[in-house]
Amino acid sequence: MIKYKKIFKNVIWILPVVLGLGIMIYPLVSQIYYQSKFSNDVKEFQNAKSNIPSKDVENRIELARNYNNTLDPARIGDPFTSDEKKGREAYAKMLEIKEKIGYISIPKINQEIPIKAGTEESILEECAGHMEGTSLPIGGKGTHSVITAHRGLPNKRLFTDLDKLEKGDLFHITNIKETLTYKVDQILVVEPDDFEQVLVVESKDYVTLLTCTPYGVNSHRLLVRGERYILPEDDIKKEKVDVYRTYREKIIYIFIALIILAISFTLFWKRRRKFEK
Repeated sequence: MIKYKKIFKNVIWILPVVLGLGIMIYPLVSQIYYQSKFSNDVKEFQNAKSNIPSKDVENRIELARNYNNTLDPARIGDPFTSDEKKGREAYAKMLEIKEKIGYISIPKINQEIPIKAGTEESILEECAGHMEGTSLPIGGKGTHSVITAHRGLPNKRLFTDLDKLEKGDLFHITNIKETLTYKVDQILVVEPDDFEQVLVVESKDYVTLLTCTPYGVNSHRLLVRGERYILPEDDIKKEKVDVYRTYREKIIYIFIALIILAISFTLFWKRRRKFEK
């Protein structure tokens, strides 16, 4: 009976430690899982678009241009309000490959995220969304596309580190035809109903990345705008996104913490057994 009591006491002592470790590690494991899923989605998009005949690609891009030419800036709305979360619309069908219209690569923060059409919550919980009412992300003068994503989700990074971007940083958007590069030229924090900064500017090719701010409060919108920047294809390939770099660093820290914890636990256990004897 005494033996079982000792075992029970040890389990009671160890259980909170195990639970604490689980709580600490879960977000990291979950983020790595979804980042792996994003990488697979990106590869799937790349493979699928390479199998589309060039004539079909041009026809679909032309349809997207026609759509962009019909846009009414007055209809733009905040993507994080319930009125705007209406699900995936037919407006971007011409660009879709397996429900994705492309993906965005942000080397500065090591993120590569699939893009879907729309800003429904189910989309923003999963990946980045294209804001309906803004230009489809195909480039061209007189276009301004808005790509939005959440920040601060426990299981995905998405735009969590968007505030780390600075003027001059590059990001890339890949659609069914090509990869377009944009250089950050403006960073603003605005009210949720202020859309003046995402309107089309004649002769300009802009993409704005949008997310909620401040972190955890979400009372305003962070707008990181990029202007089209011509980068040779070879240089684009050099702009590789190391999506697992952040996670590797965290894994190292956790591994070190586990070693310290294991050593501390072993020393404590030996001293306790010695004391009991």
